[in-house]
Amino acid sequence: MYDTPIPVDRSLSLRFLNRAGAIAERCGIRLFDPDPGRVLAEAAAATGFDYADDAMSEGLGELLRSIRADARPNAFGKIALRNLLKRNAESRFRIEQNLAARPEIAEERIDRPVFIVGMPRSGTTILQALLHLDAAHRSPLCWECLLPHPAPTPADYQANERLDAIRKEFARLFALVPDFRRKHYMEADSPQECIAVTALHFTSFQFIAQCYLPGYHEWFVGAADQVGNFRWHRRFLQHLQSGGLRPDRWLLKSPVHLMRLKALFEVYPDARIVMTHRDPSALVPSTASLISSMRSLYSDHEDTARTGREQLHVWADYFERALADRAALDKEDQIVDVRFDDFAEDQMGVVDRLYARFGWELDAASRARMERFLVDERRGRHGEHEYSLAQIGLTESDIRRHYGDYLDFLRDLEGRAVRTGTG
Repeated sequence: MYDTPIPVDRSLSLRFLNRAGAIAERCGIRLFDPDPGRVLAEAAAATGFDYADDAMSEGLGELLRSIRADARPNAFGKIALRNLLKRNAESRFRIEQNLAARPEIAEERIDRPVFIVGMPRSGTTILQALLHLDAAHRSPLCWECLLPHPAPTPADYQANERLDAIRKEFARLFALVPDFRRKHYMEADSPQECIAVTALHFTSFQFIAQCYLPGYHEWFVGAADQVGNFRWHRRFLQHLQSGGLRPDRWLLKSPVHLMRLKALFEVYPDARIVMTHRDPSALVPSTASLISSMRSLYSDHEDTARTGREQLHVWADYFERALADRAALDKEDQIVDVRFDDFAEDQMGVVDRLYARFGWELDAASRARMERFLVDERRGRHGEHEYSLAQIGLTESDIRRHYGDYLDFLRDLEGRAVRTGTG
């Protein structure tokens, strides 16, 4: 089964843009130039700062090579990718310019950061949004990752021109693709995933979610320097808090961290990990459906069955890497496992368990904010995300065959919950 994407509700404006772009290219107008040297040279010209980083350049080169070979972007995809790479490079250069001008930022402390690193579509987004309401926590926000310089200050953190600009940008995106708001709701001031931070290093799963990039993914899991990636991640947090907003704890999230726990702990040895889990019969089709929808925005050649097979293998592999790292690291006292079913049944109960495990205190005002959030953000507010194994060309036997170790882990986790009364 090929070229059979999950249907995406494309607006008339988006369809017109793709048709007009195709006509423009037939007339010789180039919408996207996948030249890494040009991307970096234009960033240097725009910022007035010439910056070189071999790992960043390698990631950009691998990304553009795979876009050329694999992605087959449509007009919207080419324009969006061009603008994304331009913005990311310029943002990185501006941050590096700030770090070079203020070397004391390298002394900013990042103590005991909290990482939510569970399987995708297992409650990680709502858990981060919930914990973010604790005044002791700070997460990088969507607008901060897209327009991170200068670092926000206490005076402009909640109201500034960059936040307004990203709100307008998101409104345009949701108007072009209404489905995206339903499947993965976000606001300009929502907590953002770490993939948006590592995208500024051009070593990020974000690009893989946007486009079919098997060559880039092979490099990402096999050759990319993930320790260096986390070192950049830490520098980004230091930059953000250099404006004067220094939290008790950074609250961070990405399912992709499953495949690089060893690198995470090398850079953040005192990190606290919340690992969420869900039946792979649900998480695989949900993840593949979301990624297929995203890719069909960037390309007219998205194949849902291909994406289903890809994601089937990706998350089985990532979990095996996580299990191996956990066995080697001896960091279990810094890791808490959370089952999706437990969280769905009693969100505040899970929150209380996390706070007790890590020795945190939840003040009354933060608890009240969390409880109000749960009332306002019940599932379905923005429409249901419907998915199934059949929709992505998979069966239950595929899940059992590829996720045997994970299913055993889930059964053991359920048994421990029953024995300890924490389920």
